[in-house]
Amino acid sequence: MDYSVLIDTCFMVGLLNANSIHHKNAKDYFRYFLDNDIPIYFSTISVAEYCIRGEYDTIPFEDVRILPFTLFDGKETGRFGQILYKARLEGILDKEERIAIPNDAKLFAQASIRPDIRYFVTSDVKAKKKIDIIRRDCGAQVAHLDISTPINVFSGQLDLED
Repeated sequence: MDYSVLIDTCFMVGLLNANSIHHKNAKDYFRYFLDNDIPIYFSTISVAEYCIRGEYDTIPFEDVRILPFTLFDGKETGRFGQILYKARLEGILDKEERIAIPNDAKLFAQASIRPDIRYFVTSDVKAKKKIDIIRRDCGAQVAHLDISTPINVFSGQLDLED
């Protein structure tokens, strides 16, 4: 494949927690990415979030590429944060959204400045609205990929299993 993906904390929780409602789909997506040689990035930001309730040693480091948060990511995050803050003031985003730069904006910035990352893969439905605003306002190319959609629908394959 000619692209890579950035998975977030929600994806990792779904993948590693057998009781998660997203477990099967997260496993299917993960297997699809591995089977199709699609590089999987996991940000240091998401590692920090995951370790709040998950165990560091359970993260499949052998299968994911760790993406450190850099100075350039910080600069782009500031721009994305401005866009999301403006959307909040205009009522496009819920007033309950945090005023401080959310981790989502940091992850979107990381993905957007790397031309190989095509999808931000998550089960967080609120992320789609934020990504759409950022894509509209600054032309970021990263797209939202919701793992609630089964992999066969995303990949265009028929589900032939019973």
